[in-house]
Amino acid sequence: MGAAFLQALRACLGDANVLVDGDLDAYAVDWRRRYRGRPLAVARPAGTAEVAEVVRLCAAHAVPIVPQGGNSGLVGGGVPDAGGTQLVLSLKRLQRVRAIDVDNLTATVEAGCVLQSLHDAAEAHGLLFPLRLGSQGSCTLGGNLSSNAGGTQVLRYGNARDLCLGLEVVTAAGEVWDGLSGLRKDNSGYDLRDLFIGSEGTLGIITAATMKLYPRPGATLTALAACPGIDAAIGLLRLARARLDAGLTGFEVMGEFALRLQARHFPQLRNPLPAAPWTVLMELAANRDEEAQAQLEGLLGEASVRCLAADAVVAANAAQARELWQLREAIPLAQAREGLNIKHDIALPVSAIPGFLGDMDASLRALVPGLQLVVFGHLGDGNLHYNLQAPDGMPPAEFLQRHETTLTRHVHDAVLGRGGSFAAEHGIGALKAAELAARKSPVALAMMRALKHALDPHGLLNPGRVLASP
Repeated sequence: MGAAFLQALRACLGDANVLVDGDLDAYAVDWRRRYRGRPLAVARPAGTAEVAEVVRLCAAHAVPIVPQGGNSGLVGGGVPDAGGTQLVLSLKRLQRVRAIDVDNLTATVEAGCVLQSLHDAAEAHGLLFPLRLGSQGSCTLGGNLSSNAGGTQVLRYGNARDLCLGLEVVTAAGEVWDGLSGLRKDNSGYDLRDLFIGSEGTLGIITAATMKLYPRPGATLTALAACPGIDAAIGLLRLARARLDAGLTGFEVMGEFALRLQARHFPQLRNPLPAAPWTVLMELAANRDEEAQAQLEGLLGEASVRCLAADAVVAANAAQARELWQLREAIPLAQAREGLNIKHDIALPVSAIPGFLGDMDASLRALVPGLQLVVFGHLGDGNLHYNLQAPDGMPPAEFLQRHETTLTRHVHDAVLGRGGSFAAEHGIGALKAAELAARKSPVALAMMRALKHALDPHGLLNPGRVLASP
């Protein structure tokens, strides 16, 4: 059966686009290097019709499919298991920007388009696509949509779901649903689009999307502020919202140890402020440079703000702004260099964050003395990356083996007890499938399983991801 399937696959895609031998780590190992799989093969279709034909072949031969974009995910959702039976369906060759509609403010883009390429295409028309991620040079739009990616501008523009108007999807039966609508109002039946966004390739395979574009701001300013505590950072957020309104496009927070780790691995990135318990990075968009400068400097000059931020600096130009953003974007890269760590991608009501941090910092260090907390994230929308690094002298692999289960349960108990979520923007994948099964309500799980069975009755689309295998 395997030989017949591979022969049919080669007839469909050509020998060069069916990879079986050689080094397949780029497709079989995740970005964090926590998951190492063994694919039956890697298929590289060039368009939607070829994706549909591959899916039909898989259905006929009962071959499970793992859709994959840029393979930059953090929860093991885009790599095969170790069984050697799953086909990796790489969408990287579906990379065209099919259309930019300037009057409708939309872009229709294929799933394998790298996020940075979509930014560039929008900018060429004087427009903005606001989904901004640290991995935007390698992640793809299909992956962004299948995980409902967030990023640094959710505060103003929303998640990937909020930016999507329509989809093109290949179903588990190999049929193509063309829902590439650019309409902002369409109530003609169930919203099928939202079934597939965030489903991580378990209900269908996104092959293209119509995304919202925005007029490009005339000016963008970035500032860095040092805060004595998380309460002060939230107070600064409250004032920034009140004074800057919709002009506030980003509000990030970085803990002291997170920036110390970044400085250790990227000493060339200079922090212009002295070390502080919390450092805030904020961004303002306005029509004109003078307007933005006056608004941001006016905010930071207020007496009430000076009580919340001991020191602050405003980028004088785009190059300086980029340097400030690099401090934030280098933290995950520094963690990767430091070694395996326990990642928690959590969401909380902003008002609940101080209590959570206060309780967790103390209780986790009581469980594991010397534990190092790498905390940073999107304070403006309540999404924190609450990551745990091994104590000095303890090998990272040993730290994970000994403590990951206990510490994760402790963190997630506290998050859910405060009305939060243990999966904010990275998805469920394989990493959190068991956690979802244990934490989600029976009613929610029953509805999710009913949707899965209705749309993928044979369970061939990304099995074991999101919903744990029976």
